[in-house]
Formats: sequence, structure tokens, C-alpha cells
Amino acid sequence: MSKSLIQDDKKGEIVLTDRLSDDLKNLYLSENYSDVTFVVENEKIPSHKVILAARSEYFRALLFGGLNETNKSEVTLKVPIKAFKIILRYIYTARINLRTMQMCDILDTLGLSNLFGYEELKDEISNFLKNSLQLSNVCNILDASRLYELNSLTSICYNYIDKNAEDLLKHESFKFLYKDSLIILLSRDSFFVPEINIFQAIEGWIKSNPELTPDDIREVVSQVRLPLISLEDLLSIVRPTKILDANYLLDAIHVKTKSRVNRLPHRGRVCPEENILTAKFGAKVITGHCDGYSLLDASDHPYDMEKGYTRHTITKNDEGIIVELGTIFIINHIKLLLWDLDVRSYSYTIHVSVGNEFWEKVIDYSTFHCRSWQYIYFEKRPVQCIKITGTHNTVNKIFHLVSLQAMLLTNVPETIDGIIVPKMNVATVERSASVLEGVSRNKNSLLNGNVKDYDWDCGYTCHQLGSGNISIQLGQPYMIGSFRILLWDCDDRTYSFYIETSVNGADWDLVVDKKNERLQSWNSFSFEPRPISYIRITGTYNSANEIFHIVHIECPSQVM
Repeated sequence: MSKSLIQDDKKGEIVLTDRLSDDLKNLYLSENYSDVTFVVENEKIPSHKVILAARSEYFRALLFGGLNETNKSEVTLKVPIKAFKIILRYIYTARINLRTMQMCDILDTLGLSNLFGYEELKDEISNFLKNSLQLSNVCNILDASRLYELNSLTSICYNYIDKNAEDLLKHESFKFLYKDSLIILLSRDSFFVPEINIFQAIEGWIKSNPELTPDDIREVVSQVRLPLISLEDLLSIVRPTKILDANYLLDAIHVKTKSRVNRLPHRGRVCPEENILTAKFGAKVITGHCDGYSLLDASDHPYDMEKGYTRHTITKNDEGIIVELGTIFIINHIKLLLWDLDVRSYSYTIHVSVGNEFWEKVIDYSTFHCRSWQYIYFEKRPVQCIKITGTHNTVNKIFHLVSLQAMLLTNVPETIDGIIVPKMNVATVERSASVLEGVSRNKNSLLNGNVKDYDWDCGYTCHQLGSGNISIQLGQPYMIGSFRILLWDCDDRTYSFYIETSVNGADWDLVVDKKNERLQSWNSFSFEPRPISYIRITGTYNSANEIFHIVHIECPSQVM
């Protein structure tokens, strides 16, 4: 039996797709039954209207849509002939072998697939190009991807260029990058090359494109960040080219003199999803007293009262703990571990800078109590130095930091003034939350997510009515606007209670007041979102006895 024959005994269906494909392939470039001829670069190419129309809306409109070409036996197309034949073969066979093609022909075929409306083919060529990037072709692929709005391919091209920026500037292909692509490329903070090298490469690009207008040149050169070029290079290299008006140079010099009070437009290296505070990337601790093991050792290491942390004294004159990166990196996330072997809390700020020129505060938790692991997010920016300054310790005047990481993340949560607006429940041990007050057989059973294994003896946290409360500390401040709680419900008893929140454990806001209601089992509550570090639940009534029992809490509520 032929391999191309597929038979379904139950349905009696026979499929001879290979035979059909072979028959259609035999019509490719054949004059047999041809009813239209395309003239491309003076070469006549016989084709078949019905096949073209069945396979393409473009040809359906061209050949049967009432256009001038509809009644013509010869149609002239101004397209590359090699790419046209490749597309025509695809129409007849649904096959293209990109591996045997020259890059220029692949890009021309990409253009025709866009013109003729073959979206699936366009996507497949795009996927092939993603794995074919080299210095010799990335500029051409970038230009094509932007022209045909292939956003995913464009992004991958930029990422490849970011990683090979210095080599690309020296490559001949850079001189022929389209102006618009070049402007976007130079505008990226992640195009990390010494600015003088960029200027010199632009000078070469201008010389290689004599058709440029003065406006074109100004538009491109305006993307060069002149204040990042040394004064010596501005005067000895940039000025003699006469590409720039003298006023631009004076403005750049003026900005440079203000670098200690204004952030310069630095570029930075990009290493997505990778911790760059390691010896591998040349990071080192500049200030701070270390007690065994490195602050930058991202692996879990032992720490106790005596060792395993870096510290500084909390005073107005102490500059905190400063870490210098191996070079300028673009980051948007810092993760740190505060010493957490007792119930103490810390407050702190985080500043970043490039070359100690201008310290910019990215996080201010000086009025919030924080514990254990901290997850910090901010707008991505070039950073060379990170300074963590402790402002408060609830036990003494020392700030203790066990571990520090920094990286650039693709996906970051929403924040308001540096405070995370969580979508997931953050009242968990995994997010460093802890139960401070309340009686339970297991200290953190309220936070373990187990809402099934509870009975008369275990699985709940409680307090005596009229005495005490149940309080929880979150790992760091979160912008919260809802709670969900599970009251103990192994019988039909009802409870009354109220819930307060705080950022420092001293000043409390009432957010849920159920003192005059009788509630059972699951309950969800919403209120005006606010920063929250502490949650305090106080029972006021139990229809069965004098004990208030709660099994589980979520914040924010996961069902609202």
C-alpha cells in the first residue's frame, strides 16, 4: 500500500494528500492549462488563476475583483523575481526550504508574504530569522521586522544588538541601517557602548549615506548622549568633525558640570533575569562591616547572632551599606534578606547611582516595619552603585543585611510609590509573613494555606475574648484593599470581631468593623487600599464560648 494512502476502516475515508500535492507541484511554472502570465523583471511566468485565487486574497482581488488586471492575460508585477518564484512555489506546494536560501532572498520572500497576505508564512519566516541572527545580517533583519511590524522579531533583534553593541558598531552592515531603526536603537538605554564610540560610528554612517538631508543628520545625532563623553573627547574628537553646532557642545558641558545634582542619561548592560550582584559580574561591597560569608553570595548560607551578615550603625552620619557593580547595569528589581532570627523589624531606604555622581532614592521604607525577605521593584534604570541605609531597628541601633541580589526582570508587579500592589495572597510564610500574637498548636497555621485539616483541637489560631488579639506582620508593606478570612466552623457558632491595620505596629486604622454582626465560616471584606505591614484581628463575640477562633487569612482576598 502506498505510504501516502491513509485509510480509516471505520469511516471508509481515503486520503491521498501527497498525490494531490504532486499534481499541483507539476503545474508550477507550467504552461499546461495556464490562463495568466506574470511579467516580473522582464521574465514571463505562466500561472493558473483559480489556484492563485484559492490560495491568496491578494490574487483573488487582483484576478477576479474587477481591477484593471482582471481581464488581462499578462500582468506586470514590480517585485523581486527570485522571491516571487519562491512564493509562487509555496502557493502550489505549501513548502519553502529557507535553509537553502540566501539571506537577501529570505527577506524579499518575507516582504512578499506580507504583500500577498500570507500571515502564517510571515510568522514562520520570522521564527526562522530569530535563530539566524549574526552581526552580518541583524541590521537587515531589524529593518525588515520593523517594516512588516513583526514585533517579536524586532524585540529579539534589539536584544541581540544590545549584547553585541560594540562589535556591531565596527561592522560594515551598521553603516546601512535605516535611519528610523538607527534612531530607535540609539534611544535605548540598553545600547551599552562608550558614547564616543557611538559618535564615531554615527560619523561613519553619515559618510556612507550621502543622500541624507541636514534634518536627517540632526535627528540621528541628537540621539548621541554628549554629556557622557569626556571633555577631552568632546573637544578633540567631536568638535573637529563639525557635525554638531558649537551650542550643542556647550550644552553638553553644562550638563556635565551638574552631574552631582542631576542624573545623567547613562546607558547600561542588560542581563535579563540574572542576578548581577555576584563575583562573576565583578560586584563588590564598598562599605559595611561583614561578619562572615559574603553579602553577595546568593546561595543560602548560615547566619546567626554572631556571623553571616553585613551591618552598619544606624546614625545620621553612617552612609549605610554600599555595593558597587562591576559595570553599569540596567535593573528594576532588588531582593534582600534582613536578619530574621527573632521578631525584630527594620526600616530602610535604597538609593542608586552611577559612579557616585548622583544618588537617587528608589525605595523609602523609612516609616514602615519590614522583616526577612524583601522584594523591591522600581522603574528600570542604569545603576552602578546600590546603597541600603537602615533607619530603624526595633531592638537596637544596628542594621543587619544577610543577602542582596539585583536584576532586570521582564515581568514586574504593579507598584504605587514603591509599594507592591499584590494580586496573590501575601499573608504567607513564603512571603515572610509571621503570626505575632495568638494561640495555636502551630505558630503559623493561620498562614499555611490549609483550609481543610482543622477540627476541635488543631488547625486554628485563637485568643480570649476581652484579652489580647491575633496579629500578623507581613514581610514588607503592601498596598492592600481586601481581606478574606475563614472563621472556625465545625459547628453552627457565630462570631463578631474587628480588623485594624498598621505600617509600624504603633498607629492603627480600623478597616473592618463587624462588632455588631454575627458571622460564620468564610468572609471577604474590601476597603480603601492602603499600605499595610501589620494586621490585627480582635474578636468581640462567640455564641458558644469566650474564645475567638480563626483558621485562615488572605490579603488581598483571592475570590473578590
